[in-house]
Amino acid sequence: MSGTGAGLEGTGLEGSVSVRLTAAAGRVRAVSVQVRRPAAARALCGRTPDEAMRLVPLLFSLCGTAQSLAAVGALEDALGLDARPHAAARALLADAEAATNHAWQILMDWPARLGEAPQPRELAGLRAAAAAIHPALYPARDGLRPGGGSLQPDRAALAAAVAALRDGLERAVFAAPPPADAVELERWTVVGATPAARLMRLLLAPGMAGFGACGVPALEPHPARWFGERLAVDAAFSETPRQDGAPAHTGPLARQGAHPLVAALLSAHGSGLAAHAAARLAELAELAGRLASRADRLEDAEPVQGPCGGLPGAGSGAAETARGRLAHWLRLENGRVADCRIVAPTEWNFAADGPLAQGLAGAASDAGLAERAGLLVAALDPCVASSITIQDED
Repeated sequence: MSGTGAGLEGTGLEGSVSVRLTAAAGRVRAVSVQVRRPAAARALCGRTPDEAMRLVPLLFSLCGTAQSLAAVGALEDALGLDARPHAAARALLADAEAATNHAWQILMDWPARLGEAPQPRELAGLRAAAAAIHPALYPARDGLRPGGGSLQPDRAALAAAVAALRDGLERAVFAAPPPADAVELERWTVVGATPAARLMRLLLAPGMAGFGACGVPALEPHPARWFGERLAVDAAFSETPRQDGAPAHTGPLARQGAHPLVAALLSAHGSGLAAHAAARLAELAELAGRLASRADRLEDAEPVQGPCGGLPGAGSGAAETARGRLAHWLRLENGRVADCRIVAPTEWNFAADGPLAQGLAGAASDAGLAERAGLLVAALDPCVASSITIQDED
């Protein structure tokens, strides 16, 4: 038997994650996870920095802002540009994109898994609010260029966009104050006012809550230079990244493990479906609350015009996406990108021996396996389409 699910709504380049499970005697005996992705980084080679930055969001439409932030960070590192005056504005852009990407899964994918209607209208409203943030910060929409653009926040427009995004998230996802601990989570799921609450109730059931738990550690919040050092000496790190010689998982669960609600579920059920979903909800609630505080700390800034240190010729940049930590490394020669390497969250979470593969190994092979496996794939959130095939040797 087989099942197919979407881990995305569309990307600039096609790719796929293929999961093949072989079962015998009522258990999953073998797991094969294969990631196929075009070498998008090659498309940046031969480009000037400005050309590369115009191309990045076209290549990566799903996480275009985060990809642009990682790329511009690498370019600024290589060019010796200190764009720290733009850090707060860029963090706000990254948070807004992460919030809408989390919202896509919660408002579109989660209802479908319950047999309910998705909520495209609510998602469209959130995206409209997020899209208004960049021009409210940078009137010329030039914030994602090397050295930054002309940062002139329109306080009224920015406050309106942030409020619309925050209020829309809280209304569509939670319909109540977000649960802060396990007791509040239980109450919220019993009321079941939103699809998110109803799916969370399903995932707390026996046989679901701990499904996919494994011993793969979280990816640490390494600085960009950590990734750059590895990408520079080993092109294969892009496809088979390792932390301390071993696999790691990245994403909401890696970032929210210390949250009281997530920590309680980790203690009770391990890194299974319940902890993954709760981490996404906890992070979304955190993002919704953080948007306004980031906007309040903004100050005007102009583009950085000259070198201010750094490593001329080669550089690295990193950004947090909804799916996990993303990193770019590149090398410049004669004013153009001579080499570029990227390691994305998908390569961590869907490694051949990563959290998906280890979480599925030994699972019970019954009528619910396809559903549970699909939920785990979605929890680890590939940025490409996914398929699951189950072969029962019995």
